[in-house]
Amino acid sequence: MRLRNILPAVFLVGMATQVSADIGRVKIASGLATVLRGSETITAAPGLVLEQGDTFVTGKNGRIGITFNDNTRFATGPNSRVAVTDYAFDDTTHQGQFLTRVDRGVLAVVSGQIAKSKKDAMRVKTPSSLLGVRGTRFVVEVN
Repeated sequence: MRLRNILPAVFLVGMATQVSADIGRVKIASGLATVLRGSETITAAPGLVLEQGDTFVTGKNGRIGITFNDNTRFATGPNSRVAVTDYAFDDTTHQGQFLTRVDRGVLAVVSGQIAKSKKDAMRVKTPSSLLGVRGTRFVVEVN
């Protein structure tokens, strides 16, 4: 009878580890560089695990370099505010979707597998435009 009570709990723990909020990691950070997660402000540091919805904020001397699970790479420059609005990536099929919002500053991107998977799978939104990305390198600057 005890085993019967334990098995559902073990199953649920196993499920929780399979569903990961981990979408990527900070690779480099310098100067004033933070990650906003809900109401929490986290100092950006190499190895920091990122989640969907995170916003990257840099000060006048700040920079953040990020690698996502699909091998997309971001570099934010000084005085930037960039949010990952939507990120989903299937490691098996290499399909997914990626929506980033650049409110201010500079974002340099080397797109990964999501952008190559299908038309408009990766998009970047600015206050005045919406870009569809198809496997390339680009820089977005918002004043």
